[in-house]
This record gives sequence, C-alpha cells and structure tokens, in this order.
Amino acid sequence: MVLPSVRILNGLAAATSISLILLAILYLQNTLGLPPCPLCIFQRIGFMAVALVLLIAALHGPGTRGVRVYGGLLLVAGLVGAGVALRHLWLQWSPPTTVAACGPGLQFMLDNYALSDALNAVFQGSGDCSDQHWSFLGFSIPGWSLIWFMLFSAYGALLALWGHVVPPARQRSD
Repeated sequence: MVLPSVRILNGLAAATSISLILLAILYLQNTLGLPPCPLCIFQRIGFMAVALVLLIAALHGPGTRGVRVYGGLLLVAGLVGAGVALRHLWLQWSPPTTVAACGPGLQFMLDNYALSDALNAVFQGSGDCSDQHWSFLGFSIPGWSLIWFMLFSAYGALLALWGHVVPPARQRSD
C-alpha cells in the first residue's frame, strides 16, 4: 500500500479547512440564517490562516526542514484558533448573569474603537456570543471548531516534530 505524500495530505487538509469555512458561510449563515458573532468571525479567520499555511505548503512541496516550518506555523494557527473556540465555549457554558449583554457588532467596534479596545471587547464576550443556536451530535459551532482546530494542531505538531507523516521508505542495499 502506498501512503500519500505530505504534499497531498497538506492539500487535502487545506481543502478541508476551506470546506469548513464554506459550510459556515453557505449553510449556517445563508441557509439557516445564523449571523456570525464576533468570536465566530475570528474562528473563521483562524480557519483561513490554517488553510493558507496548508495551501502554501502543498504548493511549495518543501523538504524536511520546510515541512517542519510549515508544521510549526500550522500548529500555531491551530492553537490560536482553538483558544478562540475555547473562549467561545466558555461564554456559552457560563451562566447568563456573568456574560455582558449584547453589544455592538464587530465592524462597528473596528470602525469606532482602537484595535486593542475592539479586541478586548470581543474577547470579553457579549450576549450574542453566549447564545447557542445550532448543534450537531451534541456539539455547538465552537465545539466543532475546537475539534477541527485540535486536529489541525495535532497534524501540525506531527509535521513539526518529525518532518513527515509516515517514515520514509528504507533504501534496499542489494
């Protein structure tokens, strides 16, 4: 059995991340009518960062050292996305009295606040971030995002540590 190369696996992982973004936009937002909260938007940006790293890695097709670099970048992007998803889950699991009331939208905050103040307001959370409008198999949207970010992070860690997914074939000495 021939196992796929790292380049093919990176391309498949990039396609998966892009598919998750499209699922959020086309199905959750446009079909079900669920507007994204600020933390959902940051999770989409996280998936875009993951897809960008994987797509560049797939097109570049680097050697072992480059695979490790791309793996490290993927690990960082995945862990940052997982952190945003964890914060979102924490807001969903918090009692309603501990979460701020619904605040202004992300675009309003970015237009009218300093960037540091806008980011602080986003991560403080608001009522719209604590609402759980959709779930699948018992997991909400940030729950599924966390699962996918952790899978991408694990793949990135594997690449960063070993520089390959499967051991290279041994040379026969005839």
